[in-house]
Amino acid sequence: MMACTSPALREAQETVAQADSLWLAGKAYTDSAGLAQAYKTLKHGQYLHADEYAHACYHYGKLLRAKEDPAAAMECFINATHARTSDYPILGRVYNNIGDICHIAGEYALSYEMFERSANEFLKDGDTLSYYYCLNDMAFELAVQGEKRALNLIVDIAQSCKDDDVLAKTHETQAELYKQIQQYDSAIYYADLLLRAKPSEHTGLVIKAQVYDKLKMNDSALSYAHKLIELHPSPVEYYNVLYILTHADSSLSENEILELTSLRDDIHTYELDVHKTEHAKAIQVLYHTEQRYSNQRRVYIFVFIFIVLLIIAGTWYLMYVNRKHKLIVNETAKNEEQNRILSKLTQEREDDFRKQAEQLEKKCCSLRSVETVKNQLSWNDYKKMSAIVDANFAFIASKLRSIYNLKENEIRLCILVLIDGFTSKQLAGLLYYAESGIRNFKSNTAKKLGTNGPNMHDFLINLVLK
Repeated sequence: MMACTSPALREAQETVAQADSLWLAGKAYTDSAGLAQAYKTLKHGQYLHADEYAHACYHYGKLLRAKEDPAAAMECFINATHARTSDYPILGRVYNNIGDICHIAGEYALSYEMFERSANEFLKDGDTLSYYYCLNDMAFELAVQGEKRALNLIVDIAQSCKDDDVLAKTHETQAELYKQIQQYDSAIYYADLLLRAKPSEHTGLVIKAQVYDKLKMNDSALSYAHKLIELHPSPVEYYNVLYILTHADSSLSENEILELTSLRDDIHTYELDVHKTEHAKAIQVLYHTEQRYSNQRRVYIFVFIFIVLLIIAGTWYLMYVNRKHKLIVNETAKNEEQNRILSKLTQEREDDFRKQAEQLEKKCCSLRSVETVKNQLSWNDYKKMSAIVDANFAFIASKLRSIYNLKENEIRLCILVLIDGFTSKQLAGLLYYAESGIRNFKSNTAKKLGTNGPNMHDFLINLVLK
């Protein structure tokens, strides 16, 4: 056992403490030799100093990632997850780094799982801001796969988080999702929202350049690509710009592109296929990690089965005698507990739904006049009106547009039906529609929603509260 007064241990603890101080100040510890020694020293006493060992794993892993050694970094991060620590913030960051490596390797499902674990650690710690960042990371992993359920996570963030930076990141995720599913108008819309919140945000410019390139609008693609160059982006973003320049502007030769690259000192030695190298490294890391733990799992499974068989052989007679009685008692107790929990959960859900329904009814009541709708919802400006309705009624305008493919006037009708209390004449005036055709218009719109006119209000209420 390592002595508590060991000079090597004290030095390792001091090194980790210095790394923690720099980390809290937003800086990185750069003494790789010192961190490597602290990591090795604490590894031998990890059961006595679990928290410090986990911190050493995290800091050394981050340093190895910066030195482009993802394999060694991954080993450090995995060791941190195996440490007997309950330090939720450090575990949250460890899982976040593992998720990032998985993302680079293109393993988006595994990356989603790691970001989910990271979010759970931050939630245990009560760090809601980091939790919402992780939720957005999870949504982004779904977005790059073109999975629309990413929007559910975005809605959760938008309803609960008030931090402007987090909400700006959600715009990036939405823009990426719509780019992947080829809804380019929506991708540009959310990229614009991101740039409005953060005018110099590189990602928003990259997405707009890529979308315009997909749409064969070369002038616009080149315009945003040049804007990004002027902001001195990261090497990977610069690579994306170079791709667009070569792809959209056939007049540029490869030598001219390399000449553009040479104007940047930090890009001068940067190879155009570096992202492929990083991708290949990450894939190799995941492969070796999987092989290593697959072999360990086989050993653990064999030992586990052997122990279970011994226990079964030793206790079989006693289990046979008492089995029926215990089964009856346990099953009864289990059913009673499940029924109690189910009843409680059902009541809580009903109460929560009722409260939300009451709040929604109050919002609708406050809008039940033509003048109020025109003034408070900016009725004549569709984009502004849609944004206001989304903010107050759980993104219903976006849902109607993206899920049911409704047109502007159909969405306007749905909003008025949701608010309720308008006569046919008032509906016709607000929709600029003939009064005689309102009933047919409403019936046709209801059919597109999969319901009918009389049930349309209840359908929209459920869509908001879903």
